Amino acid sequence: MIQRHRLMKRLLSLALAGLACAMLGSAARAEEAAAPAATPAVAAPADATNQVIVKIENFTFNPAELTIKPGTTVTFENADDIPHSVVDKDKKFKSKPLDTGDKFTMTFTDTGEFSYFCGFHPHMVGKVIVKN
Repeated sequence: MIQRHRLMKRLLSLALAGLACAMLGSAARAEEAAAPAATPAVAAPADATNQVIVKIENFTFNPAELTIKPGTTVTFENADDIPHSVVDKDKKFKSKPLDTGDKFTMTFTDTGEFSYFCGFHPHMVGKVIVKN
């Protein structure tokens, strides 16, 4: 009878620990969901030659959305420790696999919206908006 009581105590302790972990994880996800959405960036050229850098880091494109003028060159730079690529959803451009530190450069001459994603991780998405 005493062994059964100890077993029940252990099972109850494990169940409570599991419940506490689940509640902590749920609270963390709720905080993430409550964070304000990022506003699209209006890209400021990196220098006088109309160049903008999009960093690939933590499985995201940063900025994920940017607005530029025609003739602006966008450089995608992989700062992650795994390969990524940049692929236009309409197949207008595609980079080679980019290892850590590699760059892909694209000059946008036409106006319009260019949605892109990572060919290795399709959940990674971004958009370049080109307008006068």
